[in-house]
Amino acid sequence: MIDRLLPFMLRPQRFSAAIGGSIIGAIALFAQPATAEVVEQDNDHFVTKAEAVVAADTKATWLALISPARWWSDEHTWSGDAENLTLTPQAGGCFCERIPEVEDAERITLEGSVEHMRVVQSYPERALRMRGSLGPLQSEPVTGVLTVALSEAAEGTRIVWEYNVGGPTRYEVPTIAAAVDAVMTQQLNGIADLLGRIDEPSDPDDGGTDDNMDPEQPGKPATDALIDSGDPDSSDDRSNVDDAFLDFADG
Repeated sequence: MIDRLLPFMLRPQRFSAAIGGSIIGAIALFAQPATAEVVEQDNDHFVTKAEAVVAADTKATWLALISPARWWSDEHTWSGDAENLTLTPQAGGCFCERIPEVEDAERITLEGSVEHMRVVQSYPERALRMRGSLGPLQSEPVTGVLTVALSEAAEGTRIVWEYNVGGPTRYEVPTIAAAVDAVMTQQLNGIADLLGRIDEPSDPDDGGTDDNMDPEQPGKPATDALIDSGDPDSSDDRSNVDDAFLDFADG
């Protein structure tokens, strides 16, 4: 399966490419410093999550985020050139790609286009949420939701990047989930490298308090506690990307 999948993941505009290897080789190919993992998967859905801290404030990070031509990988475009990507950061806005016309003196050619995703929520300097099926998922009856949440870190800005995909697909879920996770991580690394990555080493033996943990419920992330307090009937663990949307109504 991965032998058929990788050509689409690596360079979707070249369907005839032939790349062999195992899923381990695919993950190793895209191995990057960002923290990333498949956090959930079942027979008909999976969730990938990646995280990085960058040396830029939230405004500079937001401006970079909505300019994918600056950091998206050329290999993961249909045209082979990320310069053809645009993103309109407003509800209904398109994360789209222009397919340049083919230069041919013998005939008139036309430009094409691709819609990668559609913006459903846009909060400058805070969060961006889009719906769409990326890469090989475009040919499948699945729905993907990409949420990118920004928050201030001790130094710079923390980016949390989650892609939640659900629906029937002809791909084996463990295979496509691992491949998509690797590609999503590569894109996060692109923006992190552009803005300057900050490593945040953690020492579990330092005896300090983890700022991400709820002091009243040891072992439980504070963001989960916030979400639970907003919905007392909910017992499902949720990604902390949703925390970025909790207090917009309060200004």
